[in-house]
Amino acid sequence: MRVLMVEDEKYMAEAVAQVLKKNNYSADLEHNGEDGLNCGLSGIYDVIILDIMLPKMDGISVLKELRRNGIEAPVILLTARGETEDKVRGLDSGADDYLAKPFHTDELLARLRALGRRKTELIADGILKYGNIELNPHTLMLCCGSKEIKLTLKESQLLELLIKRNSMIISKEAIIEKLWGYDADAEDNHVEIHVSFLRKKLSQLESGVSIRTIRGAGYILNTANERE
Repeated sequence: MRVLMVEDEKYMAEAVAQVLKKNNYSADLEHNGEDGLNCGLSGIYDVIILDIMLPKMDGISVLKELRRNGIEAPVILLTARGETEDKVRGLDSGADDYLAKPFHTDELLARLRALGRRKTELIADGILKYGNIELNPHTLMLCCGSKEIKLTLKESQLLELLIKRNSMIISKEAIIEKLWGYDADAEDNHVEIHVSFLRKKLSQLESGVSIRTIRGAGYILNTANERE
């Protein structure tokens, strides 16, 4: 899961980002509303954590612009403790949840897991299911029946993306934006290498799930039944 955190308290934001990364989330940080909005409009984030009090553009205005431009990623608003009016305005403007500062990181992680479960029916108790495989994005374990194998973080993120968009062909460009970020130096061969590694692990599990290459377009997941 790729998370954008827009928070002007840099020390706190960096501390939260480290916790997210230790729990196998990809975390990008921005420290003002304008930059946060620009990043959010890229559409590459699964969840956006958005402080209300931001320089250049406040969080509620950022949220309204995101929703106005069709960005449906769940948004967790960070509010000052006791500011009921901010919470109400945020929820009315399209926020999915809120946390009052200061907050415990365990509570933030629980909120992220809850939003992930709410976002797609493919997820049950944090587990993503497709065909006869199950992926736990938090432990990086991929299971098929009684067999299991540990993925790298990027392999897990790639498979998570393919499962969540299982009916869509995903281009290499979209994969790079989602896994590495829109301003990353990653190239097509980075995607090809991770697809190759992931294919080998799916084969080791004898899963029946495969990653199909659509020449000139990208990749899509298939099951054995779909290939018949």
